[in-house]
Amino acid sequence: IHFILLFSRQGKLRLQKWYTTLPEKEKKKITREIVQVVLARNQKTSSFIDWKDLKLVYKRYASLYFCCAIEEQDNELLTLEVVHRYVELLDRYFGNVCELDIIFNFEKAYFILDEFIMGGEVQETSKKSAVKAIEDSDMLQEVRHERQTPHLSVFILVLVCC
Repeated sequence: IHFILLFSRQGKLRLQKWYTTLPEKEKKKITREIVQVVLARNQKTSSFIDWKDLKLVYKRYASLYFCCAIEEQDNELLTLEVVHRYVELLDRYFGNVCELDIIFNFEKAYFILDEFIMGGEVQETSKKSAVKAIEDSDMLQEVRHERQTPHLSVFILVLVCC
């Protein structure tokens, strides 16, 4: 996978992950072009587009489009399955994911994607393993946050002593 884009029906980019190094200006140009191409298509047409020397594979879930760019010789159906698995992982984490979940918790959406795909290659095919890693990360963050957050009794003690 060269890159993954998530964008709304209005063309607002919600998430982007690039596995190919390109200048920022080029990324923005490519993103604009792809969003326009995908949004202009009829819903009843194929979810595969030959684009330059790549193939675009996209799928719409509710108000979001999930779009991947792959090599011409790569399997489009497998890529659709990868997109679907990512949506399943998001659903499992957020409980019926929606666009607002991605907007307000984009760091979690990126973390879930990174747990699943790394360097443009699927790393973990097991939903259970991926979800376990995500839950472990949440648990670690909670423990770390509890250690960094002084308890109310410490604040009261400091106020009394001062």
